[in-house]
Amino acid sequence: MLTLDRAKELLSTTTTEEHLFLHAKNVMAAMGGLAKHFGEDEQHWMAIGYLHDYDYEQHPDEHLQHTEQPLRDVGLQEEEIRAILAHGYGLCSDVEPLTPMEKSLFTVDELTGIIQAAARMRPAGITDMEVSSFMKKFKDKKFAAKCNREVIRQGCDMLGMEVRDVAAICIEAMKAYAEELQLGPKE
Repeated sequence: MLTLDRAKELLSTTTTEEHLFLHAKNVMAAMGGLAKHFGEDEQHWMAIGYLHDYDYEQHPDEHLQHTEQPLRDVGLQEEEIRAILAHGYGLCSDVEPLTPMEKSLFTVDELTGIIQAAARMRPAGITDMEVSSFMKKFKDKKFAAKCNREVIRQGCDMLGMEVRDVAAICIEAMKAYAEELQLGPKE
């Protein structure tokens, strides 16, 4: 089973850009929150979340096309590889998210981008952020415009949850990592 330490070790072999590591940490934290919500293994889900963009820096135009075999070669389980491949469903992968882990990763990949951008605008960062603040930013299509709201809605539908409820879980989970995510109070 993939551990967070192993995920960090593996991502460091393919990734050098700080913003990609920051994104990995955001997704990691959100995945931990959703794992807890679904009664699943938080550490395992966090590890999958951290590693999800394994080939992105090296192959941004062929994302997930250079992931499956290398991860198999380093010993990841098929369910772990499948979860990572499924996060690009309909965008750069034809692997449909079916399990709660796969659906969660598909959803939070984009969702955490809006949460992070909204938290950066606040004096206290994410530490006092409420879901209502997120929802205002979510509805503003010009805010964090690169974050695909249709993918977020599709993922929430797959999970059988409202965007507001998934966002609330992710925000709370990300608060525990505020400093690591560079989302603590501004000095």
